[in-house]
Amino acid sequence: MTQHQRQSILCPNCRKLISVSEPRCPYCDTARPGSIWKNNIWTRGFNNPSLLIRAIISINIGIYILSLLLYPEALGLSMHPLTFLSPSDNSLLLLGATGTIPIDRFHRWWTLISAGFLHGGILHIFFNMAAFRQLALLVSREYGAYRMIIVYTLGGVIGFWVSYIAGVHLTIGASAGVCGLVGALLYYGKSRGGVYGRTLYKQISGWVVFLFIFGFLVPGINNWGHGGGILAGIILGFVFGYQEKKKENLVHKSLAGVCAAVTVLILAWAVITSVLYRLVG
Repeated sequence: MTQHQRQSILCPNCRKLISVSEPRCPYCDTARPGSIWKNNIWTRGFNNPSLLIRAIISINIGIYILSLLLYPEALGLSMHPLTFLSPSDNSLLLLGATGTIPIDRFHRWWTLISAGFLHGGILHIFFNMAAFRQLALLVSREYGAYRMIIVYTLGGVIGFWVSYIAGVHLTIGASAGVCGLVGALLYYGKSRGGVYGRTLYKQISGWVVFLFIFGFLVPGINNWGHGGGILAGIILGFVFGYQEKKKENLVHKSLAGVCAAVTVLILAWAVITSVLYRLVG
């Protein structure tokens, strides 16, 4: 490797190869692209959707494992596929399940975010993460990773808020946020049109039909959260636009950063307080 190669970097904004000493990127005009503040794991994650998506899935898995370990004596070992390896209600409440019980009784509004990282069984987390991975990659491609984070986070919050207004007592799962991604793709396919847009819209519409049939056939599914997430995704897709209409800008990046930071802080609070409660209690 030559000295020149060692001093080259990928621009944190446009991902073109440039010199680390460039005062501005010659391709996209980003100021000080070699700055440590713009070339770190945070920005690399947003510029590499696969890395970002793997990180979110890893957080979900880690919190699911913790939910099993908090009350191992109450672990659901039923051979029923929907309840196998299910954490106790106590674990879910401690870690931030949402609904009328946590919000009205304990004023835990922050659970509108934390509930999206909790799951009620091995199949629950498997199907949610499989759907998230597929849809998040697609939304990242058409909207960009920053807007994907915005849609996923706010779609989940709005979906859970709708289910709270509808009187759902206790609810968890990434599906509200996943449905936000579904809504954004519905808007994209309908708005873009053409062969690709119409095909995508038709495929995603099939997901919606399946979600609601599944929701009405299987007890305990939060259809209000699903519907609220889809509606939120459509509105957010319209408000923030997609790549072909509007490139990601500072507003998108700032809001995505706020969503990510608030989520990390809430999850850290939920994890620390839950572990301390079990150790001291």
